[in-house]
Amino acid sequence: MAYSSYDNQGIVKVLSFLKSHNTEYLSGQDLSDVLRISRVAVWKHIKKIRELGYKIESKQKLGYRLESSSDKLLPWEITSGLKTKMFGKHTYYFDSVDSTQNQAMKMASRAVHGTLIIAEKQTSGKGRLGRKWISPKGGIWLSIILHPKFDMSVITLFPIASALALSNAIEKTLNIKSELKWPNDITINGKKVAGMLVDASIESNKIENMILGVGINYNVEVKQIEKILKNTPNFYGVASLSEHHKTIKPVLLVQSFLLELEEIFNLLNKGEIKKIIKDWTKKSSTIGQNIELITENGKIKGKAIKIDNDGALVISSNEKNKRITSGDITHIIK
Repeated sequence: MAYSSYDNQGIVKVLSFLKSHNTEYLSGQDLSDVLRISRVAVWKHIKKIRELGYKIESKQKLGYRLESSSDKLLPWEITSGLKTKMFGKHTYYFDSVDSTQNQAMKMASRAVHGTLIIAEKQTSGKGRLGRKWISPKGGIWLSIILHPKFDMSVITLFPIASALALSNAIEKTLNIKSELKWPNDITINGKKVAGMLVDASIESNKIENMILGVGINYNVEVKQIEKILKNTPNFYGVASLSEHHKTIKPVLLVQSFLLELEEIFNLLNKGEIKKIIKDWTKKSSTIGQNIELITENGKIKGKAIKIDNDGALVISSNEKNKRITSGDITHIIK
């Protein structure tokens, strides 16, 4: 089942009217007259709205009243009150896909900049380096299609910048402090709560399109995921945002993230990289630590000094500085 931000106008009209009159009952005839649709169409829309998780009370001779909204990340819920200029204005929702990243790749060439693909669950979620990402209901699984103006060299910095945007949104929306673990993980108390990956299509040394994939453990069963992942390489624990905050609806976090991401994306387009690196470093759990890195060329030990303009990690190892562009970190206690 799929919905978009510019289809399903009948459902949205009925829902909007119920929301704006949620302290009173509206009869089927009232809705039919105001929205200029048949009573049968009203009933069908009400039925579908209920199926989507909205609670609607109905009383004979009085009509319908909206009790509560859905927790699903439906397109019209995301676009309503969204403060971005482009990001998320075109949104597609799926109750289940193999991965939002695969879906975004199929749509990338014809999609407008900032198009959002979001799913209730993924059957084959993708993580970094081809790893599987466990994506049950309760998480936030999304991809954003982008058409950047910046140079190709910024591609490797972009997931790092995106992790900063999400960390900012988590703090502003949920009042939860998170840390940034190089290259693009977000952690709470040392356990992973979210991750990023980027797929880019390049033609003639120009970025044709870029797809940011984001997985957020919003309200997931931590023990269940840990049981599946505990024996995988470099596993260091799972966190869920709901363990720390239970009352904020996930749609508010998505809206906040889209705004933070759009602002950081615009900074990258303007070449204002230093501010992003400075802000990322303040939140980093990596910089200043003695670490062990697992890379394609084996293990490296050293002290994490900084990240370069392209997002590469600079470490001091055996009194020499080394640049690492990809790998997994294990923090070492001093």
